[in-house]
Amino acid sequence: MKKEYIIAGILIIALISFSAFLINKSLTGSVINENPGEIEVLRMGLIPADDAAEMLRAYEPIKEYLSKELGIPVEIQVTSDYTAAINAMKYKHIDMAWFGPFSYVIASKVANAEAIVNGVKESTGSATYKSVIIVNAESGIKTLADLKGKTFAFVDPASTSGNLMPRKMLIENGINPENDFTEYFYAGTHNAVQYAIANGKVDAGASGDNVYDRMIKEGEIDPKFSKIIYESEPIPGSPIVVRGDLPEKLKEQITQALVNMDKQTINKVDGWGGIARYQRVSDSDYNIIRDVANVLDMDVTSAESA
Repeated sequence: MKKEYIIAGILIIALISFSAFLINKSLTGSVINENPGEIEVLRMGLIPADDAAEMLRAYEPIKEYLSKELGIPVEIQVTSDYTAAINAMKYKHIDMAWFGPFSYVIASKVANAEAIVNGVKESTGSATYKSVIIVNAESGIKTLADLKGKTFAFVDPASTSGNLMPRKMLIENGINPENDFTEYFYAGTHNAVQYAIANGKVDAGASGDNVYDRMIKEGEIDPKFSKIIYESEPIPGSPIVVRGDLPEKLKEQITQALVNMDKQTINKVDGWGGIARYQRVSDSDYNIIRDVANVLDMDVTSAESA
């Protein structure tokens, strides 16, 4: 009899445990993750550089590549702007992102972002790029001094090559954007700045030389009408970053997957055609950006600064 009670007790405990399992599954759609340090889906955020639907299409090869290499699904979303991307990482709505250098500096401060890789250009073998001042050929602008009294387009307040560096260049050359332009505005994306200049909607603007070169190559703008008149010192390339609190093993897997990415996969991504490979980077590589921010007295302690 005693043996029968023991067996019955074991069966009851097993039944209760199985019932709890079924209840949890019905409520959540999945079993409770016994290892909270692991993630089931890797969510990547992109800064808007083009139409959102077009960017999602362009990044589909990376989504498939990372899913295969990491063994987990990858989701990609295009944020509305730099601030939204930083806040998305801060509140853990995304796990990795492709930031500009300045937006990374802010994200590292307020969202625990950690730079892992940046791209090495095929044409130069360098992982740097430049900010360029571009003018409409019919504007009559030949030098920076000629910009006074003209209209000007920046990209976004948190854009390194589209706002931070060009402001530094302008100020160092005696031009105060707040007073010396008849009008200036933020176009939102690098492409939008380029189109505004090419179409004569603005006299001049700032962008990254990588975007300018790509749009020239793809025939989207004509160098006869969109001319570079000034360029910055080299800027460390835009990093791909991850949340600092992701499991170390996963961060290393993501880094290794990007470093090992073959040229064929890289070439499938529109906008990545000029990149030969990805290399590891560290946070200190972006101290030059922090120095420029200090010179311009720019706040890097709030996402709203982006």
